[in-house]
Amino acid sequence: YTGREWAVQEAPGDQIEVLDAFTAQVGKPARAIAWGSSMGGLVTVAMAERHADRLAGALPMCGSVGGSVSMLNNALDGAFVFRTLVATDPAIRVVQLDDDRANGRRVQVALDAAWKSPQGRARTLLAAAVAQLPTWTDPAAPKPAAKDFTAQAEQLRRAFAMGVFVPRTDQERRAGGITSWNTGVDYGVQLRRSGLMPLVRHFYREAGLDLDADLRQLADAPRISADPAAVAYFRANYVPTGNLRIPMLTLQAVGDGVTIPAIHGGLQAIVDAAGHRRKLAQLWVEAAGHCIFTPAEMLAALKTLEQRIDSGRWTIAPKDVAPRATDSVGTPAGGTRFTRFTPPAMLRACGARAGSCPGEPPAAVAPATPPGKSP
Repeated sequence: YTGREWAVQEAPGDQIEVLDAFTAQVGKPARAIAWGSSMGGLVTVAMAERHADRLAGALPMCGSVGGSVSMLNNALDGAFVFRTLVATDPAIRVVQLDDDRANGRRVQVALDAAWKSPQGRARTLLAAAVAQLPTWTDPAAPKPAAKDFTAQAEQLRRAFAMGVFVPRTDQERRAGGITSWNTGVDYGVQLRRSGLMPLVRHFYREAGLDLDADLRQLADAPRISADPAAVAYFRANYVPTGNLRIPMLTLQAVGDGVTIPAIHGGLQAIVDAAGHRRKLAQLWVEAAGHCIFTPAEMLAALKTLEQRIDSGRWTIAPKDVAPRATDSVGTPAGGTRFTRFTPPAMLRACGARAGSCPGEPPAAVAPATPPGKSP
């Protein structure tokens, strides 16, 4: 990309320039499909909506496909709870970061210390719940049973620092201010909606803590307000409109603790509201970890998308989702682990229309270019 780090502003145009260069030097392709992983997954969503005239389909993988504003707000909730109830180091920042790595190291030290006590574990798990981290995050560990709260807690711990204290330094620099807010958020409501209330209550009882008292403390804590222009910048880079004109297939693991499954539920809601549900399908892999797909799974996803482009119909089935994928010599390339999965709704869902998100600051116009940069 022509920009570094959170290059969502530059990347879609950069990719179209690549397509233009290919067309000029080689010839116009019969079909062009956009695809990308992680941040590249969100870039792919932006390309699909902005450049549908140049593309036949889009395959975003393990990306924050429900939009950057929702992603950052969800993470902010977890970080706010942890900073308010658990972390004692005043150097730990939730917003206005100047060094993501240094902040992450401080968070890890605080997390390790908190986990040594039942009280610290319980409050950390409350933070993980409102951030909607999945209860399976480690690809080297088996998936915890539905009522194995101890194993689930360990999985939440392993993903916590990276999944909650997400990078913000470059994002805030580009946006020119604070991009997230929690004004008006009721953390009792968020906890109930998270689906992890039984787990949190279990550890609060074990620690002898009063959950309602902690929720009152959170309600009384000073809130974080966003800068309107910063929110507008991140909405433009990028929150989907849902106005899909080409088929889009997402690929995601059920245990991704970095781009959480709920983000895909957020995309579903946006596309449904725009009336384009037939253009979207989602493939789920029964695995933990971030962007951990096998070659067979990626090839199967591509084949499924190509079939949709050719036929006009999705052929996805719950357990045998896509044709068997093989490598160049005809042997399975890592195997496939597709499964049926319904992603949860995003707790901090935020749409592309200014003013569509609860507690959002007054609308502002996004800067045409990142602050401090010339066009």
